[in-house]
Amino acid sequence: MPPVLKPKHSKVDGLAFLGLSLARKSDRGHPESVTHQIAFDLNDVIDRSYEYLQSTNDDGWLVGGGEPRPPKSYKLPAKDSAHVEIMRIGTYNPEWGGIREEEIIEVMKSGKILIPQIEVLPTEVVANGDTPPELEIRFDMPYGPDFVDLTVTLPPNWQLRFIHNQLFKHFYNPSRFCPGAFHSTIVRKAEFRSQKHEDAYFSMCEAVLKKWHLAGPRPLNANPVDDKSGIWLFADRTRPTHFFPPNFLPPYNTEEKRQIILSYLTEEWDEKTLSWKKAQYPEKPVEKKQQEVAAVGGGNFMEWCGNPIEALLGGRSANTTA
Repeated sequence: MPPVLKPKHSKVDGLAFLGLSLARKSDRGHPESVTHQIAFDLNDVIDRSYEYLQSTNDDGWLVGGGEPRPPKSYKLPAKDSAHVEIMRIGTYNPEWGGIREEEIIEVMKSGKILIPQIEVLPTEVVANGDTPPELEIRFDMPYGPDFVDLTVTLPPNWQLRFIHNQLFKHFYNPSRFCPGAFHSTIVRKAEFRSQKHEDAYFSMCEAVLKKWHLAGPRPLNANPVDDKSGIWLFADRTRPTHFFPPNFLPPYNTEEKRQIILSYLTEEWDEKTLSWKKAQYPEKPVEKKQQEVAAVGGGNFMEWCGNPIEALLGGRSANTTA
């Protein structure tokens, strides 16, 4: 059972949630997909030609424009549903453990939940613990904030934990939970052709992530002139119904705003004990940026990004030692 707040009172499971939409229309995906962000083309980390993967579940690709219709694909056609859950609501029925939709909308519009300008950075592509696994794009905080020097830049993806903790401190419905680390599922039941193909796929993803990391955190706007990267209410992953724009605007380096932000980043929700505990963060790598710059400067980065599968399967070390 998911780590819901009050298992005995969570009567019926549901899929409503508050979170981010990463949906983006693509001529390679479903024709009815819509664009909610142009920061990241998730086609860069999927395998539509099945060079690396042997099979997936019948949904096919959930991101990058979704799963197209025949003759491009013969899996279940579906629009792009790329998203990141911040808080699972479950249902809109309080008797089942959910919250009335009207109450959620009222709270989100009232200003009781501070919504910063959302700027995110994909940190990793991973296979989760399922068998066969789901492939996921993670949006972790790679290190913790500086609680002493308030002038230090906040870590990537701080906005997700900031909003999550506010929501968890405001809503106490029995079915409330967050499904693991902040992530967007790419595909389910991913089976690779071989271990070499799996290694090659993740090497390709690492190259794409390096490119994204050089650009830094990006807002999730539908076009270049938008400036309203906020969060969505979803009835389920295919139906984002209400958008809530930022109401807690930058800059975030003023003492007043930084104190507000840090006050919500000092704790984290423990799914095992269903209680708050002191937040634990990885230490910030001191030389990470310098190492990335040196790595890119030491070779043709775009050439590595564009390597065909044959080169990847041939082994990355073989190319670097030649």
